[in-house]
Amino acid sequence: SSEDKLSKSINFPSTMKSAILLSTLSLATAFAPAVNKASSTSLDACLSREKILSEPDTTEFGKIWDPLGLAEQGSDETIAWYRHAEIKHGRVAMAAFVGWWATGAGLRFPGELSYGLNFADVPSKGLEAWDAIPGWGKAQMLIFAGLIELHDELFHSVRGTHYMKGGQPGKNMVPGLFDPFGLSKGRSEEAKAKGRSSEIKNGRLAMVGIAGMWATATLEGSVPLQPPC
Repeated sequence: SSEDKLSKSINFPSTMKSAILLSTLSLATAFAPAVNKASSTSLDACLSREKILSEPDTTEFGKIWDPLGLAEQGSDETIAWYRHAEIKHGRVAMAAFVGWWATGAGLRFPGELSYGLNFADVPSKGLEAWDAIPGWGKAQMLIFAGLIELHDELFHSVRGTHYMKGGQPGKNMVPGLFDPFGLSKGRSEEAKAKGRSSEIKNGRLAMVGIAGMWATATLEGSVPLQPPC
């Protein structure tokens, strides 16, 4: 009847919204770290909280700088998940900062970014350059990043030890992404540890840097002495 059709048409959007919400929550739960206080005792036990927090050297502060006490939350697995996330965010921030700087400095690739849009025509300011990218181009970048995240977790299970089960946080297991030129081969454990500490510190600085550039671009005068970018 017409009343049944009207009822279905009204309920359909809410049903779809509920399905999307449940799917999102299930995905978030799948990738969330365990918050169990108990420590692992199996052969594939996670690196200890003390071991993870011993890098990088924080002599600048005299102690671990953790004003919110996040390092005291959860289990060793939780801390490993935090560190893995921190390193990945630092890498993204370093890439974003360099890209923003290169665009502002006038560096461009040859050819077209997309049909009818040359790289040379991309604006020099960071957010304006992002706005100039077609929607499908933005979608491709986000999908590519999502695939890297997904396959990093998958390959951690088949190519090595997961970072929450004794593996090294921050190591990307997607083939060809982690040390594609083999620069770490033959390096001592001390040299590798120094490199990891440098990467974490550089990543933290880049996160502050890209946040400052974004603030400058969106809130005029929010960053003292910073020219428009």
